[in-house]
Amino acid sequence: MTPRRRTWIGATTAAVLTLGVLTGCSTDDRTNAECTSTPHGTPVTAATPTSDGAPTTPNLSTNPEIASGYRADMTAVRTSTYAVSTANPIATEAACRVLRAGGTATDALVTAQAVLGLVEPQASGIGGGAFLVHYDAKSRMVEAYDGRETAPAAATENSLRWISDTDRTEPVPDARASGRSIGVPGVVRMLELAHREHGMTSWRELFDPAISLADSGFEISPRLAGQIAESAEDLAADEGARGYFLEADGSPKKSGTVLTNPALSKTLSTIATDGAQALYTGPLAQDIVEAAGSTAGGRTPSLLTTTDLAEYEAVKRTALCTGYRKFELCGMPAPSSGGSTVAATLGILANFDLGALGPHDVDRNGGRPQAQAVHLISEAERLAYADRNKYVADPDFVPLPGNSALSLVHPQYLKERSTLIDPLRSMGTAEPGNLGPVPLGVGPQPPEHGTSHVSVVDKYGNAAAMTTTVESAFGSFHFVNGFLLNNQLTDFAADPVDAEGIPVANRLEPGKRPRSSMAPTLVFDRDDSGNRGDLALVTGSPGGSVIIQFVVKTLIGALDWGLDPQQAVSGVSFGAANTPVTGVGGEHPAIDATDNGDNDPLVQQLRAMGHEVSVAPQASGLSALRRDDKDGWIGGADPRREGVVLGDTR
Repeated sequence: MTPRRRTWIGATTAAVLTLGVLTGCSTDDRTNAECTSTPHGTPVTAATPTSDGAPTTPNLSTNPEIASGYRADMTAVRTSTYAVSTANPIATEAACRVLRAGGTATDALVTAQAVLGLVEPQASGIGGGAFLVHYDAKSRMVEAYDGRETAPAAATENSLRWISDTDRTEPVPDARASGRSIGVPGVVRMLELAHREHGMTSWRELFDPAISLADSGFEISPRLAGQIAESAEDLAADEGARGYFLEADGSPKKSGTVLTNPALSKTLSTIATDGAQALYTGPLAQDIVEAAGSTAGGRTPSLLTTTDLAEYEAVKRTALCTGYRKFELCGMPAPSSGGSTVAATLGILANFDLGALGPHDVDRNGGRPQAQAVHLISEAERLAYADRNKYVADPDFVPLPGNSALSLVHPQYLKERSTLIDPLRSMGTAEPGNLGPVPLGVGPQPPEHGTSHVSVVDKYGNAAAMTTTVESAFGSFHFVNGFLLNNQLTDFAADPVDAEGIPVANRLEPGKRPRSSMAPTLVFDRDDSGNRGDLALVTGSPGGSVIIQFVVKTLIGALDWGLDPQQAVSGVSFGAANTPVTGVGGEHPAIDATDNGDNDPLVQQLRAMGHEVSVAPQASGLSALRRDDKDGWIGGADPRREGVVLGDTR
């Protein structure tokens, strides 16, 4: 679609942004939409507090960002023609205003990302990357946009392991916080490409809310405050990050502190006026390279150059669309493993009657899952992760088996994989399937970290699911011109070969995109002939490699168990990667996480089946928007973060 461009509202009347609250959104007589959020849910559980009361968790290996409690008894939001959910209410309100004024789903994404980078900088921003799955209602086409970061041309497969081939010491202070972790940011290029094809509102005006908010200030949220406290020591190592996130005495800025960011306001103004090119060439690009190459405090510098930035391109890829029962799922192909691993998990589970294993005592929080359901889903995930770990990487460097994205999700292959599941006993760790002679080893899997997600549908019927990230919380801690640079290259396998010396698929190479688990997903109805019908569901989540499990849980809740989107999102988080550990989110009020879950019936049953159960609190940031009987939309936002659903509410 090449829609007619339009403006939405003038900069002076678009919104009054002050102290973290968007105001001035008058009622639209046609839709009775206010795009204004109100407190939603009751915080009944909380993570371990820091000394100043900010929520946090020390287990960042399983929770890439802090766990910040649970808002119990959230209810689904019903809208008439458009809806949007982000992980932060300020960003959701700004994006909702774009939709209310006639903008498209893609327009709303641009505004949401600009605001998220300001109010949720620990998770995403213009210094990071993103994946987008978009549905064009007019053409009925689904397209996948790849804004993943790339490795510098000067990088080698050992750049994360040691400083050089002659100095085989680890980068300082470590791979993540050194310049070696920084990839070429991709999200701005990707959004500009998508906007060129699907936008209606002028590119320049879409940045007005974030620019105004950066100038006037916003209050630090409890979640951001908790993450600043958790990361204070690392933020202090960078002069720019220290000055922005910490007080003069080095203590972390607290919840409620008003932040202004005139540097980001200037950066966004330049991008708004001159387009994405302004970030990839000229003074901004030079500043990025200089910041990444900083040796302050003894840090190992990046290998990034201005040429790397100037030559970056966002890529359009063929969306990975597969069948599941009476639905069609469309997700992100490689270099994200999210689409194929979600599809493979569901393809395995299609051979079981999950509908008969729905949760007990269903309430607003999604009820209590049955142990047999958690067992089957976790086992299917182990099998899918095993294939993902071996075969999936940047397809421009490492072809998938059979040179096809469908090789990992073929129904007959997945039916064979399903026979490996013992209905009574966990397999612990799965072996990858045999997909022909592929010269790839399986090395240790790198940790993956924090992210954010946006789900949106517009009044024209278009929809978008975008997952966006700077990788770990606060990325590489390198702060420049008001934003943080990613540490995305640590998503590559630090060791390029396995124990037998065979190269692994996700090894670091110049110009390569690291594998991701981001899984933005669109779901469609299918007719009796298997043809794609109406858009049914938009979903996705942050959460590092656990994203796959969060999305699978939500899809099964909505598609197999008949839960509304809020119940599906709010439900107990559970699942497994390819390890003996099965996670059951202890933050949920239905789970008794005391004494390591020893007194919880679900945990007891799973352990009796051989699962090593962890009840560590989960840090998902799910959202889900579902068509409501072809008459509007119904949406849910994750109670584990700060997000809300807004639209022209009914």
